[in-house]
Amino acid sequence: MEILVVGFGRVGARTARVLDAEGHDVRVVDNDREKVHRARERGFDVIDGDGSVRSVLEEAGIDNARAVGGLTGSIETNHRICRIGSTYDCRTVMRLSEDVERDTYERYEKDADAVIYPERFGAAGAKTAILGGDFNALDDLTEGLQLLTVTVTASAPVIGGHVNEVDLGDHGRIYAHGRDGDPLTIPLPGTAIEAGDRLALLVATGTIEDVEATLLGTA
Repeated sequence: MEILVVGFGRVGARTARVLDAEGHDVRVVDNDREKVHRARERGFDVIDGDGSVRSVLEEAGIDNARAVGGLTGSIETNHRICRIGSTYDCRTVMRLSEDVERDTYERYEKDADAVIYPERFGAAGAKTAILGGDFNALDDLTEGLQLLTVTVTASAPVIGGHVNEVDLGDHGRIYAHGRDGDPLTIPLPGTAIEAGDRLALLVATGTIEDVEATLLGTA
């Protein structure tokens, strides 16, 4: 199933590249000639059209898509994309390009599965919002390193073990732990992991699925 990235500007282009690098099928939608050309040069399948129009999203395959991200520079365009996407069986992610009032944010939040502000959280935040799940990428620290948080699920194989015993190999390290809404802190060596705990990790880019398999038993 494909992921539709609508808007191939700075945020959309980087998000599409990160998703593609991790092996996801990505299709780009944009109606700017230069951006369409640039996306095709980088090897993406591109639909040349206005992604806020239902027929264009249908041409892009939204009826079979896993997710659609409205990542253009226009808040209202992204809102329309998500409202259309919500009528299909796919995840919808809306980009905000500027701060908005709380009531406006809440209105947008009702029409999308996730509302993101990538100017603050980077393409990693956009990517993980699109993919969904228990992992949340907070930022790209470098090209090779990402900062993540994860919520431990009830079936996670690490439950009962100690934080300092979790071996992620060369993929990353756990550096903070939180429970019951408390702030994340550096864990003591004997801190046991329970369902619902939050873990903060430094992870090598491109290894998130391996880390997820180790921590949660999924991939």
